[in-house]
Amino acid sequence: MAYTIDRYNNTQLTLVEDGTVDQTSDLKFVGRNYAGYGEIQNENFLFLLENFSGTVPPPRALSGQIWFDSSVRKLKFYDGTKFRTTGGAEVSPTQPTGLTEGDFWWDSANDQLYAFNGTSFILVGPQDAGDALTQWRSQTVRDNTGASRPIIAGVVNDEVGVVLSNLEFTVDNTDVSNAIPGFDRIKKGLTLKDTLNATGGVTSSDYYWWGTASNSLKLGGYDANNYVLKDPAIFTGLVRFPDAGIAVGNSDDFRIKIENDNQAVIANEIGQLIQIRVKNSLGTIKNPLRIVANAVVPGLADDLVSTETVTLGTTEHKFNNVYATTFTGVATDASALYKGGTSYTAAEGAQSTTAAIRTKASEVVNGQTIPAGSLKAQYFVGIATQAQFADLAEKYTTDQEYPVGTIMAVCAHADHETEAASDEDMPIGVISAEPAYLMNVACDGQAIGLKGRVPVRIDGPINKGDLVYVWKNGVGSTNKTTGLVGVALETNINEGEKLVECVLKV
Repeated sequence: MAYTIDRYNNTQLTLVEDGTVDQTSDLKFVGRNYAGYGEIQNENFLFLLENFSGTVPPPRALSGQIWFDSSVRKLKFYDGTKFRTTGGAEVSPTQPTGLTEGDFWWDSANDQLYAFNGTSFILVGPQDAGDALTQWRSQTVRDNTGASRPIIAGVVNDEVGVVLSNLEFTVDNTDVSNAIPGFDRIKKGLTLKDTLNATGGVTSSDYYWWGTASNSLKLGGYDANNYVLKDPAIFTGLVRFPDAGIAVGNSDDFRIKIENDNQAVIANEIGQLIQIRVKNSLGTIKNPLRIVANAVVPGLADDLVSTETVTLGTTEHKFNNVYATTFTGVATDASALYKGGTSYTAAEGAQSTTAAIRTKASEVVNGQTIPAGSLKAQYFVGIATQAQFADLAEKYTTDQEYPVGTIMAVCAHADHETEAASDEDMPIGVISAEPAYLMNVACDGQAIGLKGRVPVRIDGPINKGDLVYVWKNGVGSTNKTTGLVGVALETNINEGEKLVECVLKV
């Protein structure tokens, strides 16, 4: 009767017929009444005893089966797909496959250990590069007092280039096995190779820090507080320069120094020129000023032929006083005019020893409106070829203040000279608006136009060229009376009273 061989999980592995040997697995199963079964059984026990030891994995492995890989002397188990190492790491010159999270792989080509994270391999170490050691290495160093000090050494190609320490100490270099070539005094923080105690913190070889440091204790071997700072330019507490000052240029051309204890000097002691340069609002370097031996002159423009257009002061920022023996040029503003050893200040009025200027605002003088921009004087000596206004007027006293254009006549009253004319009067003129020439300006009264063109009060319509006669209460009309006033220069058909410009014929 055949044997049914079941696995531990109760699944059938094979059926062994009577008188046969089944080789479904790496162990042989003997059927009923098979002759010579003893050898087979004993070999099965031997295979189990040695865990199928060999360089080649068992060909018919079952999941859970143990195999000793004699080629690498590793005990392995079959996971249903492949044999895997039971302890230690997978050893291979190339990345193995089929590993699970947490498994190790020893890269036999580079002598490095990796851990598998379920997706990729993560290097555990050592971090070798090439044939020599390259890594950050934690180690203990003995100091000159015999105490052990922990450090982290930066090693490249078996050479320590930098040491990180949390305290400062001197290395015991009397013991060769303890010494670190290029290091004698380890500082708190990072110490470069060949930065020896005797050099005061200056590295003697070409080991350097490359890049930008946010702060530095020394520059060129000198403490940072010995240097003039660029930004911010705070000089309090910094080292002072002697009176000899500082020099710039291969021949010490430019000097900033102190003379006679307290005289500050900026000098070009080799050449004959000092140039002042600055950027304009467009970012272009300009040369607004040059200082030569006997002059301060504008700088050269971009074409290096013409000069820059330079302004001394601005509208917002003016110089208080500028003193000079002679000013040559055009001044747009001045507080006085100089003539014959005397300075004449400007004035709108007619004061003596002043320079007359035009008035800023209009004003009324002796009843006459003087417009802004007028020029005042006590006397005018010269020839006037033009006048702005139209009539010749003279002042006469009146019984009241009459409006412009009123026709006036001489009256018999003793306290005033003129009154508004009527049709029986002989008119002498018309109250002037803006006389071109006013006689007796200082006298009392109103300006009465005697000749020229003036606006006249007219009642009723009038045409250009009509004769104007005095009518009543200083108002004229075209009705003929004994008192001719003038000739109309414009037409106005308004029935009421209005001003009409006329040529006087009084």
